[in-house]
Amino acid sequence: MHGYELLLLFFGSLIVTAVARRLNWSAPLLLVGVGLVVSYLPGLPEFRLEPDLILILIIPPLLYSASVDSSYLNIRANLRPIGLLAVGLVLATTLVVGVVAHLVVPSLPLTAALVLGAVVAPPDAVAAVTIGRRLGLPRRTMTLLAGESLANDATALTAYKVAVAAAAGASMSWGSGLLVFLVAAGGGIVVGLLVGMAVQAVRVKLRDGVLESALGLLVPFGAYLLAEEVHASGVLAVVVAGLFVGHNAPKVEYSTRLQDAAVWKSVDVLLESFVFALIGLQLRSVLGAGHVTWGLLGAAVVVLLATMLVRIVWMFPAAYLPRVLFRHIRRRESAPGWRQVSVIAWAGMRGVVSLAAASAIPADMPGRDVVVLFTFVITVGTLLVQGTTLPLLIRWVCLRGDEGRSDALAEAQAQHNAALAAVARLDQEVAEGTAPEHVVNRLRTIAEHRGNAAWERLGRQEQESPAAAFRRLRRTMLAAERDVFVAARNAGEIDDEVLGRVLRELDLEEAALSRE
Repeated sequence: MHGYELLLLFFGSLIVTAVARRLNWSAPLLLVGVGLVVSYLPGLPEFRLEPDLILILIIPPLLYSASVDSSYLNIRANLRPIGLLAVGLVLATTLVVGVVAHLVVPSLPLTAALVLGAVVAPPDAVAAVTIGRRLGLPRRTMTLLAGESLANDATALTAYKVAVAAAAGASMSWGSGLLVFLVAAGGGIVVGLLVGMAVQAVRVKLRDGVLESALGLLVPFGAYLLAEEVHASGVLAVVVAGLFVGHNAPKVEYSTRLQDAAVWKSVDVLLESFVFALIGLQLRSVLGAGHVTWGLLGAAVVVLLATMLVRIVWMFPAAYLPRVLFRHIRRRESAPGWRQVSVIAWAGMRGVVSLAAASAIPADMPGRDVVVLFTFVITVGTLLVQGTTLPLLIRWVCLRGDEGRSDALAEAQAQHNAALAAVARLDQEVAEGTAPEHVVNRLRTIAEHRGNAAWERLGRQEQESPAAAFRRLRRTMLAAERDVFVAARNAGEIDDEVLGRVLRELDLEEAALSRE
């Protein structure tokens, strides 16, 4: 693929994404469809999915962006159900899909079929989370979907490595495979935590928004490559580093937070559009391969149905059986409603990780062509069937979040406390120096206004000018307000979503104070 062809692919995918957003359609599905149609144009060059490009340059930044934007506290509070999805369901899917594929295609070795199972085991939550946000799913449902998507790739790719080794003839028992999995997972967590701590320490010392954002762009690649170098899970390292950096984002410069939010949203749109367009462009060559027959396509559809069914069968026992067996789970966790369980069970669209893993399968592995074909059919099939019907299911079961009222009350209380802290900091600053009285009165009025707004919605420097005093004192008040909101988040009084919204308001105001 030449440079101009790559540029055209990026540009065209962005245009299709813009159309999908304007029409409120599923962008991944439209990108795949348009890519398939375009692939039949005469004279079009062959687009091939490079596994190294996807696994190193695409997956890490997408995972890092999602983890930075996720709530560590919410994920920690729902670690058990997320673990059942990201580890238990992935391993169950690997086994069931592998056995079904071997039964419907007897010529496909069981080891190769298990490779297929590992490849298609992790759902891609991009489409599901986008739909959920648009339709107002409850926060816990969104947390489970996002948390699953952050960790299931690590589980699936580790299982994939074990299965590929077995398919290639390497002697590996179930015990040694489990040991490889545990070492890779543990190593990924340690590497990610160390990278996150190191990056956070450097960002705090830099105090330069541009440099801090630039450093942030390197984190996902550094965490991934470092973990892979020590034979740990690069995917898990990226996720842990992102969660650590995101949780400590209030400690960095306000300009860094403003830039990071804009930069990573742009990166997400660009990379996701590119990948799904590339999927569509490759469908023609995959379906047109000489080994593809109607019987093989029929078998692929059977495996597609098994892939969707195993998630449904897993979800309901996993949601309710632990509550029946263990009293402490009943005391600690609220019972999930059938609506939430149904929506999560149907949100199993596959995506870029599956295709990248399939493309990376060694060329000499028996049954590789069948595995690649089935992966494409399952990916496109889940996007087509589940991606188009998930919004209808959400509306049909009437699953809506009810956090708006409680968030508003929590935000109002925190806003009131922040205003009191800001006024106290103002009084302290004025007592230690001098400032024009009308400036102090204006700042006090602004703080009182901010303290009341949420409820209504439910150093001595002799030569300092009034404008400079206003900027200096308002910055100290904003810092005091931030401290109160972060403390409220850490104490569980407000959610990370509320904190992010309020921090953006404070950051924008501080950015306005910095204008000359």
